[in-house]
Order: sequence, then C-alpha cells, then structure tokens
Amino acid sequence: MANPFKPTAGAEPPHLIGREDALELFEEGLEDGAGAPGLLSLISGPRGIGKTALLHRAESVALEHGWAPISDTATPGLLERLKRGVEAQLEELGKGTAKWRVTAVRAAAFGITREMAAPEHVDLRGRMTELTTILREHGTGLLITVDEIHSVDRAELVQLSATVQHLIREGLPIAFVGAGIPQAVSSLLSDKVATFLRRADPIVLDSVSLDAVKESLRDTFRASGIRISDERLDAAVQATGGYPFLVQLVGYHVWRLSKDSGVTDYSLARGIEAARKRLGSMVLDTALADLSDVDRTFLVKMAIDDGPSYTSRIAERMGEGIKYAGVYRRRLIDAGIIRAAGRGKIEFTLPYLAEHLRNHAVQLHNPSLDA
Repeated sequence: MANPFKPTAGAEPPHLIGREDALELFEEGLEDGAGAPGLLSLISGPRGIGKTALLHRAESVALEHGWAPISDTATPGLLERLKRGVEAQLEELGKGTAKWRVTAVRAAAFGITREMAAPEHVDLRGRMTELTTILREHGTGLLITVDEIHSVDRAELVQLSATVQHLIREGLPIAFVGAGIPQAVSSLLSDKVATFLRRADPIVLDSVSLDAVKESLRDTFRASGIRISDERLDAAVQATGGYPFLVQLVGYHVWRLSKDSGVTDYSLARGIEAARKRLGSMVLDTALADLSDVDRTFLVKMAIDDGPSYTSRIAERMGEGIKYAGVYRRRLIDAGIIRAAGRGKIEFTLPYLAEHLRNHAVQLHNPSLDA
C-alpha cells in the first residue's frame, strides 16, 4: 500500500483537519450564489500551516457544486494564464474563439488543428462576464484561486481586481480565494491597488487541536492496516505540536518505518527524528532565510528561554531599548514567526524553531547565546 501521508508542499493530506469553519462558510457561499460571504476570501498563515491544501479543498468543493475552478500561483504571466483558463472554459461550453485551420495537405488526408486567440488579444473582463453569465443560467459560477498572492504583479492585480469587482457589482457568480504568508499579505493589503482585497473575508490559519490530530492519525494508520498503540499514538500527536505540515511529516516517516511490523518504540522515535530534520530543512531554514540579520538575532535571543519570552528581556540581551526590540517584535508577528502570548510576552509559532535556532546560532551570524 502507498504511504497515505503527503509531506510535500501543496499536496492535499488524507484529512484536512481544523479547517471546517472556513470550508463551511465557503460552501454556503457557493449555495447562496453571487455576493455571498465566503466567496471573496484571503487565507494567511505561516509556512506549512495548510494554506495551499485549503485552496485545493476549496476547488474540490466548488467542483462538487458544479462551479468551474481556475487555479494558479502568482508568478509572472498570471493574467495571461487566467485568460487561457477562461477561454478553455468557454470552449467547453461551445462559446470559444478557437479557429480551425489546415496545417498540411497530403494525398489522402488533411492535417487540421485549432488555434486559440493569443492571450494578449483576449478581453478578460468581457470573456469572464460572458462565462459567468452562462454559468449563472445553469445555477453555478466561476471560482478563481491564486496561491502566493503576495507575489502578484501590481499591474496585473489592478486588472484582476477591477474585473472581479465588476462581476460582483453585476451580480454574477464569481468567487475569488487568495493565499499568502502573513507579512506579505499585510503589505499587499496596505497597497492602494489592493482595495478589493481589504473587503475579503480574512481566514487566518493557526495550529489545529491535538484532539483533531489524534483522530486523524489514528484513522489513517488504522485504514492502512498499521498497528499503533494508544501510548505511541499520543507520543506521535505530541510530536506534531498541531502543526499541519509536521502532522504529515511525522505520519509519513513513522508509517514508512512501521509498515512491516506495526509502530514500535524504535520506529516511532526514528520517525519523529526524521520528521524534525525534514522540518528544519524544508520549513525552518526557508522561513529564517527570508528574515533580516536583526530579525534572526531577535529570534536567537528569544530562543534562550524555555517557553514564552518577555520582549523587555530580549531587548536587554540585544543591548537595545524596548522600542527598538518592539519594531522587530511586530515584524516577526506579521511574518507569522512569533505571536503574542500574554502581556509583554511572545512565543514561537513554528514548532521546534527554538531548538533549531539554538543549534544553528553560529550559522545565523549570532556568535553567542549568552543571557
């Protein structure tokens, strides 16, 4: 049997846990139609929290309701790819602009192909209006999802937002769901060109409950015929910290080491250790690479503490004033790396980040962890 866990960026896990409320609002929006809450949403959260997986599930729910989804990532050329997607949907409905032309003539047969209109010649607003008008007649609509939305070209965002707003004003069935990391999404929302996104329903993803993790791991192991005791299941759950990507990593490595004889103390310990190493290379190092040297210094000084840290104490360790430290505290909260943990206190949002920082302080250009 193939390993049921999917610890790959963007892959949909066997169970999407802890996201029921967001999906319920979105599904109700699909049923209510144009202008309903949930049809214009913006998902944010740190790396590995399940943003892309939630986008994929939203697309699946839309398909189940007969809606036409077009999904993409905000890399260069986004608008041209969306135009092609709209044209493809219209082509399926017999309303496309493709032309037939003869490409070769032989003694016994003709070679014939279809030519689609060049994207730059496609009127996106007009074609999306035509598509959603047809879909409305059939009781459905169009869903557009854009991952990594903070990377979108601002000129393209202006055109896309104007088109979506036009369709909403016309009462046409359009849904738009974007996703990105908190700091970049916050920056995008402060940009004047992103006015329509400020009206989107914010979906801020965080860790999921350990009870939900336990149910998911237990069901997945049992469904694949792998034995796991309650005690070992509890240990696996605790190792995930409720962090969705780590749930998949722990599940994947424990499962692969246990598929022949069930979960043992040895396979559990080795699987958890392998998962933590992969988390470091796939998520933690990437998150730290996006930060400034001072951001990383702040985090290293914070990692000295076991549990929540006082911002005032971190400022002392940095040899700076509280206002200076407060600037980086806010930057790191916006980036989804830390969060408030009570009056004057903060804690890490990413599991095992404190241990990772302690182990790699020198590489992060911080020569000392002295308090």
